[in-house]
Amino acid sequence: MQVVSPVRGSLITGKKTYHQVTDDICSRVEEKPSKSWMIAMACSLGALSLGGYALIVTLWEGIGMWGLNKTVGWAWDITNFVWWIGIGHAGTLISAILLLFRQKWRMSINRAAEAMTIFAVICAAVFPIMHMGRPWLGFYWALPLPNTFGSLWINFHSPLLWDVFAISTYFTVSLVFWYLGMIPDFATIRDRAKGVSKIIYGALSFGWDGAAKTWSRYETVSLILAGLATPLVLSVHTIVSMDFATSVIPGWHTTIFPPYFVAGAIFSGFAMVMTLMLVTRKVYKLEDYITIKHIELMNIIIMVTGSIVGVAYITELFMAWYSGVEYEQYAFFNRTAGPYWWAYAIMMTCNVISPQLFWFKKIRTSIAASFILSIVVNIGMWFERFVIIVTSLHRDYLPSSWAMFHPTVYDMGIYLFTFGFFFTAFFLFAKFFPVINMAEIKAILKSDSDTTPAEKSVTQNINQ
Repeated sequence: MQVVSPVRGSLITGKKTYHQVTDDICSRVEEKPSKSWMIAMACSLGALSLGGYALIVTLWEGIGMWGLNKTVGWAWDITNFVWWIGIGHAGTLISAILLLFRQKWRMSINRAAEAMTIFAVICAAVFPIMHMGRPWLGFYWALPLPNTFGSLWINFHSPLLWDVFAISTYFTVSLVFWYLGMIPDFATIRDRAKGVSKIIYGALSFGWDGAAKTWSRYETVSLILAGLATPLVLSVHTIVSMDFATSVIPGWHTTIFPPYFVAGAIFSGFAMVMTLMLVTRKVYKLEDYITIKHIELMNIIIMVTGSIVGVAYITELFMAWYSGVEYEQYAFFNRTAGPYWWAYAIMMTCNVISPQLFWFKKIRTSIAASFILSIVVNIGMWFERFVIIVTSLHRDYLPSSWAMFHPTVYDMGIYLFTFGFFFTAFFLFAKFFPVINMAEIKAILKSDSDTTPAEKSVTQNINQ
């Protein structure tokens, strides 16, 4: 009797050697900017400039330039804040949690995902800072400084202050983790570079010498940072959800928010990773490193987390009915059938229905379908935050204070500014930094290279 144990397909195709891996990834840094990169960069800078104008006008005139009113005091700004924080979740998940679980498929996408996290958190920070109105006079009031303001103390009971602690910690750990992972690759580029580039990458590599002791310390620190970053994946969006869950507003004060927000953040974060990696894969000709297998595995995670989010939506509706609280019931009735019903319909279609298409292998292994659905998911996740925030505020206990929210061009302009910043930063990263972790790819190359079918299976002959 012959027993054959199937082994998963190769994560790195093209029968790459160590030298070819170095050439393929370093050449993207060393070569002159391509025409497609220049066009993409020009578009990003254009969005950054237009959005920058809206940002400057808002700083000069105040947040009265936004569409906020007495009833809807949070709207477009906080929607975008929570959305960008969610985008940043996949980077730490891919880097830290999958590293601890020794998942090799993360190694082609973790570098770009970590960079995405850094840029997304910076974009998110724009909105609460701008919402302060005059941030140059007030942003430091959120910091736990000594009591130099007389009788005013930091309110440690406020979930808004918890946001400051959680997000700043998350950003710091993610930044260190991202930079640490690039040090060996900076040293590789340093050794190939000449002139000013050699000096710059030499400084960035911190004198990396590639010795066994250096590698041992590098791996130890990576594991420690991964261990620190793992609880942050759960804590950051949990605390963001408490901005709402600790309030008394119907539609917000619900205990399901923390796990529901975390699942939604991973859902939207992986969708953004998918969008960026498919573009990077095509532009930089990295098809041998970011394979269909990587795309399929990311789509499976999107499908699973999308299903969790769908269950959370249904649970919210059930609990509103089961509670017997008429105000809670009305809040959810207003979401589904009120003036913003169309936003709720977009949310349910994009977040619950569209990910279920990934049950079909043909769709989850399709480049075009993956790209389109990744954008659809993030549109849906933006509408989820909009629905939660605006529909819970615009109709409260007093019908006389009901109001509709209408975004102004300045609301949309600052959102455009964050998009411009995000893509400008990402394109600069993809051009001047190694977009794939060469050191980790080489570590799995030998065990994962293309071999014969006989070598790809474990065959055991049992003679009975």
